[in-house]
This record gives sequence, C-alpha cells and structure tokens, in this order.
Amino acid sequence: MSPALNARTPSSVPARPENPWNALWAMMVGFFMILVDATIVAVANPTIMEQLGADYDGVIWVTSAYLLAYAVPLLVAGRLGDVYGPKNLYLAGLAVFTAASLWCGLAGSIEMLIAARVVQGIGAALLTPQTLSTITRIFPPERRGVAMSVWGATAGVATLVGPLAGGVLVGGLGWQWIFFVNVPIGIVGLALAVWLVPVLPTQPHRFDVLGVVLSGIGMFLIVFALQEGQSRDWAPWVWATGAVGIAVMVAFVCWQAVNTAEPLIPLRIFKDRDFSLANLGVATIGFAVTAMILPLMFYAQTVCGLSPIRAALLTAPTAIASGVLAPVVGRIVDRAHPTPVIGFGFSAMAIGLTWLAFEMSPTTPIWRLLLPQVVMGIGMAFIWSPLAATATRNLPPDLAGAGSGVYNATRQVGSVLGSAGIAAYMTSRIGAEMPGAAGAAPRGEGAVAELPEFLHAPFAAAMSQAMLLPAFVALFGVVAALFLLGFDAEPTYAPNPEPYLDPRDDDDDDYVEFTVSHHIDGDGDGSAVDAEAVTESLRALPLAEDPTEKWENLYAEFMADRDD
Repeated sequence: MSPALNARTPSSVPARPENPWNALWAMMVGFFMILVDATIVAVANPTIMEQLGADYDGVIWVTSAYLLAYAVPLLVAGRLGDVYGPKNLYLAGLAVFTAASLWCGLAGSIEMLIAARVVQGIGAALLTPQTLSTITRIFPPERRGVAMSVWGATAGVATLVGPLAGGVLVGGLGWQWIFFVNVPIGIVGLALAVWLVPVLPTQPHRFDVLGVVLSGIGMFLIVFALQEGQSRDWAPWVWATGAVGIAVMVAFVCWQAVNTAEPLIPLRIFKDRDFSLANLGVATIGFAVTAMILPLMFYAQTVCGLSPIRAALLTAPTAIASGVLAPVVGRIVDRAHPTPVIGFGFSAMAIGLTWLAFEMSPTTPIWRLLLPQVVMGIGMAFIWSPLAATATRNLPPDLAGAGSGVYNATRQVGSVLGSAGIAAYMTSRIGAEMPGAAGAAPRGEGAVAELPEFLHAPFAAAMSQAMLLPAFVALFGVVAALFLLGFDAEPTYAPNPEPYLDPRDDDDDDYVEFTVSHHIDGDGDGSAVDAEAVTESLRALPLAEDPTEKWENLYAEFMADRDD
C-alpha cells in the first residue's frame, strides 16, 4: 500500500467557516441593496425631472452614470479582493456606497445627483466581486450550487424589487428616500459583515494599469455614444466616439493577450466554454431586465395614469414568482444539465416580454399586464442561479477573484447597454409615432395630465415597440444555452485541489510541507516507510514545484532498498 501524502500551502489554504451560510447571508445584505439601486430610480424619474428641473436626457444619466461607474471598476475589483482580501474590499465598498447614498438624497441639482451616483457605483463595484469569490472559496463543491442559487435569486429579485420599493418610497416620502433608506441598511450590513464574514487568505498580484485604463476608456466612450446618439441626431462626432471606444476595447483585448505577466482578464478563463457562454447569458439577462423597466414605468404612469406606487406594483408578480421558484431551482441546479434549465428560462423571458409588449395599449385592463409578468418571473428563476453555478463550476480557486470580476462586469455591461440602448430606442420610437411632439414626452409625476389624451395611443405604441427590444435580446440567451457542456465539460485548468490540513502540522513556516504517514506494506512483513526521513527530504521542495514526481521517485527508492 502506498504511503499517504498530505500537502499544505499556507498562502492558499482557504479558511472555511463552520457555517458558511452565516457569511453568505451577511454579504447578501449589501449585494441586495446595490442591485436594488440599479433599478429603483426608474420609477422616480418623472418626479426627479419635475423637482430638479431636469430634462429627459439628464434624468436618464442618473441611472446610466451609476451603471457605468459600477461596470468599469469591476474587473480590477476582483483582483483587489485577491490582494487585500475579499472581506476588506466588501467592507470598503459597502462603506463608500452607504456614504454616497446619503449624498444622493441631499443632492439639490441633477448634476450633483449624477456625481453622487458615480460614487455609489464605485462602491458597488468594489463590493460585488467579493460575494461570488467568497462563495466559491468557503462552500465545498457539493454545496456550492445551492449557495449559488441564493446568490442568483438575490440578484434576480433585487432588480425587480427596485421599482416596487421606489414606488412606495417616492409616493410616501419623496424621491430622496430611495437613497436615504440605504444608510441604516448599509450600517447593519457593515456590522454583520465584520462579525460573520471570515478573513480569507490573500494572493499577491501585480496590477495591469494599462488594462484598467483601456477598459475604462473604451467602455465609457461606447456607452456615452449610445446614450447621446439619439438626442444629438447621431451626429458624426457621436459615431466617431463610438468607433474610438470600440477600437480602444479591441486594443484592450490585444493587450490582455500579450500581457502574460498579470493581465487584468486572464483570457485563458474563456477557454472554458461554459464560462464564456454563461457570460453571454448574464449580459443578456442584465440587458433585458434593465431595458424592460423604463418603458413599462413611463407607460404605466403616462398612459394608464398610475401613481408611482401602483406602477411599481406591476413588477410584483415577477419578483414573487422568481422568489418562490428560487429554492426549487436551487435543488436541481447541481443535478440537471444547464441547457434545458437555462434555455427554458430565457424562452419564458422572451415570451413574457413579447406578450407584455402586445398588451401595452391605452385600453388594456391592468390585470392583463400582470400575467406576462408572472411568466417573466418564472423565466428569471431558471436563469440567474443556473447561470452563476455554470459559470463557476470549473473555476479554479486561484482564479476566483478574476472570474467573479469578469462575470459581474459582464452582467453590468449588459445592464449599461440595456439602459443606454432602451433610452435611444425609446426616443426613436417616440419620434416615429409622435412626429413633432417631442415636447409631449412625460415631464413629471402628473405627466398624464400634461400629455393630451389623443397622444396616449401613439405614446403607448412607442413604449410597446420599445419593449420588443429586450424580448429580442433574450433570444441570445436561448442560443447560448444550446451550446453549454454542463457536467460533460472537461476541466480547462490544471487541477488545483484544496489540500488537506494535517492536524500534526502546526508550524507557521511559509514553504509547502508534506507529512508522510506510516503504512505497513502490502506484504504484511512489518516494514514501514521512514516517515520522518521522507518528510524532511520534501521540506525544502520549492513552492512552485510539483511534488508528485519527486515523491514517487523517493517511494520507489525506498521500496527498492527494502527488497534488497
């Protein structure tokens, strides 16, 4: 019988808490809050426009600025978590977000509000990758799928609770309270994280400064061009801005390919087909969810005459259906192949959005708007959790931070493009359905009184056509699901198993140590491995060297000497 060989790498051994669920629930407080803020402003847009004297383009940037500031730093935030520890980055991000929320509520102009939203987005970017990275490291593989279902359900429900919470707060206390409410929640979240989230080992990384600059500039230019294009009549400088942004992003990808030292995005992670397709899927759902909220809220308040609270309640069936089904999906995510699960989810999402688009007319009863919302909620339950589990299934621990950063950045890129794309498309459809009536666009909480009744039908038609954009984009998720490998995928990376901690090894040195246990050989003659001698011979083995071959040679020499 071969001797037992136990290894320890002090710098990479994860410190798993006895109950990782406590840490997960603590981190979900902050994660839920920042995702709610991605959509909570949508229902408050008309009120903000009226009270701050902003125009349509300005109020759209209240959401887009947050999403853009959220998306750009995500890639480097994952690396920062590897260097300084995910708990420290989570706490820093939550503190920044909470302070910026107070600033948002106190803002007296649209420019000040947009600036505060940028700071909010930066805090959210620091926080987000640490949640997925921590789950990957503190949960064993056999329990990770259920944990991912909680993470995914939180993401899905939060984006839908945003408009609902926004409607209640705007209608009852004023638009400022959609930000003020974050302050006490953030303080509670900080206390829970300090108490319950474990300190995990860190890994040294060099920062790809050029990669950070290129990705930030490229993303900003592309989204800015999308956001401003329609309002600037797609002037040549707008096209030039978008083209430069695309060129910068191409340069960023090329730089990541040649920067073998420490790229911001290790491109080798995209060799995992499921990781790549899951990123396409999460960008798709991010786009669809963000894009559907804006036309729905303007239609409900302007055409149907609903208050912000009642308009927000239209999304309640989606959130309820998604939340109820999340535990069921969590139980099957580790057993079922992802293709039928995720494919069904995106199909239901596309059907629900298309159904909703055809129902958006001035004469539609409110109850008929709720039915497609239920279908969308069912679809989302089968998207968020399985996507997260599929993306991280084969992700090695040493790439947990980078992979989490990429996945969350991709999700936010989808949201940013959804916000910018739907704004441009809505403006285009309003111009087509209401030529010469640009001034009739909704400008405040009492927008229905300001919009003449004879314009309700063309405005509803414009919003209906706009809703078909996220419905079409959802089909890309169906295509991505068809090519997932699931459990049949072979690991793309060299195995990096989490080593067993031998209780006899209690020193604090910084080299890889091997403890060789005594085992009687298979002949039963009583001879045994000289464990101390072999252990000492392995102590000096360099950290980066694979011990397997050296150990096999030593054992072969021992057996040969014994036979002689």
